[in-house]
Amino acid sequence: MKKDSTASSKWTYKEFTLLLLLTLVFVPFFIEYLLHGFLLRIFQDRLYSGTATGFLMAIVFTLGVYFIALKPHHLKWFEIGLCRFTKSYWKSIIYWIFILIVTNCMILMLMYLFHIGVENTKTESLQRNITWFTFSIAFISAAIISPIYEEIFYRGFLYKWMKLRWGVRSGILFSSLIFTIVHIPTYNTLPVNFISGLVFAWTYEKSGSIIPAMIIHSVLNGIAVILTVL
Repeated sequence: MKKDSTASSKWTYKEFTLLLLLTLVFVPFFIEYLLHGFLLRIFQDRLYSGTATGFLMAIVFTLGVYFIALKPHHLKWFEIGLCRFTKSYWKSIIYWIFILIVTNCMILMLMYLFHIGVENTKTESLQRNITWFTFSIAFISAAIISPIYEEIFYRGFLYKWMKLRWGVRSGILFSSLIFTIVHIPTYNTLPVNFISGLVFAWTYEKSGSIIPAMIIHSVLNGIAVILTVL
């Protein structure tokens, strides 16, 4: 494909290494640890501090992709899949939403049976103080902000980079593994993260766009937030 060959000829291990350091070193230490701790002391609430941290992460990841992978090579956003997809692919979007809902429910049931916790600190904070304002913050963070920047980075750049060098199967597998690893220490979501990562990468591969993955990601996260407050 023309788009793939354009990106393939310009992306090197330099971009891969820099963006991997961004996601595995810079963001965890400087944003999720240092900055989040600072914001937690200010807000005294894990929902607010977590949402602010997530918003800043979205900015860092998106700018990282732009200034490291796109701008230096004069590439446009469509190189990472920010483009239209065919109307017929909506059937696949609905199909994968259904499959992931069923799969995630089965995983959560197994975790419950084996007494593995399924809560996290932001969820607990929201449940202690449920208002339209806190619900809106949680919903915007989970269903809008996270799906956009995570798909831009983990599928748009990371999966595509791996696919171009190691093939589709390896690209899907290893990009999903990294997507799972970065969600540590929220260990109870790791199986869901991995399976979802596989599906998101697959939809990008089949549709040629990361927007279907954003939609599926958004719906799943939105449902999770809604179920939290019920």
